Amino acid sequence: MVVDVACRSCGKPLPGREGRKGRSSVYCSAACRQKAYRERQTAPADTVQGLIDDVGRQVEALVPQPPSVFYSGVNELASSVGRLRRIARVARDTANEDREGREGRQTSVTKAPVTKALVTDAPHTKAPVTEVALGESDFAALVESYRSELRVHCYRMSGSYDDAEDLVQETFLRAWRARDGFAGRASLRTWLYRIATNTCLDFQRRTARRPQRYEPLPGMNHGSGAEPPARITWLQPYPDEDLPSADDQPDARAVSRETLELVFLAAIQHLPPRQRAVLVLRDVLGLPATETAEALEMTVASVNSALQRARPTLRDHLPHRRADWTAEADAREREILRRYMAAAERLDLTEVTTLLSEDIKLTMPPNPFWFVGREALVEFLSVSLDPASPMFLGHWRHLPARANGQLAAGGYVRRPGTTVYRAQVLDVLRIEGDRIVEITSFEPHLFPAFGLPLRLPADR
Repeated sequence: MVVDVACRSCGKPLPGREGRKGRSSVYCSAACRQKAYRERQTAPADTVQGLIDDVGRQVEALVPQPPSVFYSGVNELASSVGRLRRIARVARDTANEDREGREGRQTSVTKAPVTKALVTDAPHTKAPVTEVALGESDFAALVESYRSELRVHCYRMSGSYDDAEDLVQETFLRAWRARDGFAGRASLRTWLYRIATNTCLDFQRRTARRPQRYEPLPGMNHGSGAEPPARITWLQPYPDEDLPSADDQPDARAVSRETLELVFLAAIQHLPPRQRAVLVLRDVLGLPATETAEALEMTVASVNSALQRARPTLRDHLPHRRADWTAEADAREREILRRYMAAAERLDLTEVTTLLSEDIKLTMPPNPFWFVGREALVEFLSVSLDPASPMFLGHWRHLPARANGQLAAGGYVRRPGTTVYRAQVLDVLRIEGDRIVEITSFEPHLFPAFGLPLRLPADR
């Protein structure tokens, strides 16, 4: 995974990361960060033409040397092109929506139209700044700036990265259909969150997902006397790179790690949909009870009652121990991840065993495999890591990643007789102290979302 080594604002070298926690900074100082923030707020890229012009300027500014500055420039360009592509997609879908009409489609979650003008607000403000009649492209450019945080919101509600992207797209379509009904009494951000929340609730009513318990598989040692863990087949990891940055949404960073950790995401899946929505809006997003009640068309008393029922249920499904996120703990976790990946590459089962806690838990959503306890997990790993075993899987390589605010490892396997390492599994680790206490292993189709290739050459 490539990390910026030069400031994206001034091009000067970034300070070292030794002993520091969290995501890597892309600016060398607070002054550069604020300068970049002001430039984003005043840039003419809040329209389609403005974004196209911005892409042109970024292309002209590209220089091949030094490599770190060149990489930063290309990264910024790719981000802008990606945003333009998403805007075009929203514009295309909204145009198709108008052509197809509303017959046979689900009704909007908003009330009847009260005005034909759309009153908008600038990102990170609550004050209305303009009143315009927007076409598909301008509307798409306007709502696109909220995509990242809305995707995180839909992910919290659904627990699925794939579903979250679809739910955001559905949110934008519903917002387009209801645009005449937006009177500007609330900020555009609040209005979009209301539509997104109701979109998620409608999705949950259609799918009726409920966590189950894993069941024992014949002939497999899952752990002596172990209670099967909760099985949430739709649970998927969320790449840290897709989280709203501290520069774009400073208030969200303090809660993003804890409320995106996999154990939290798994725990809130046990809540009924409306309780889940209340808890996310109140305790995660910090909305007042009155705004939450309006968004969900509930009374304030009902909101408070739902929250009081949701909190104990959430606590019951969270682990008794939670990680202490400090700079020292973060550095220790990185060292454990390094040892974990190196031991797997050496097929060193003894070293892997020393890194696991006695009550280690491993699950593999959506697959039915699960293990509780070091003895059961090591027994399972021993046959796949032993070259003499008929069940030997192959030789491993790993690339580090981050998911849900946790360290992760993208695992690649070179099968016997082949020369290419192919994506096999994404292991998200929960580490406490100097041991791995939980591994959630996911299928590899989401590797590209984490910036991980699907294949690696045999030679390094």
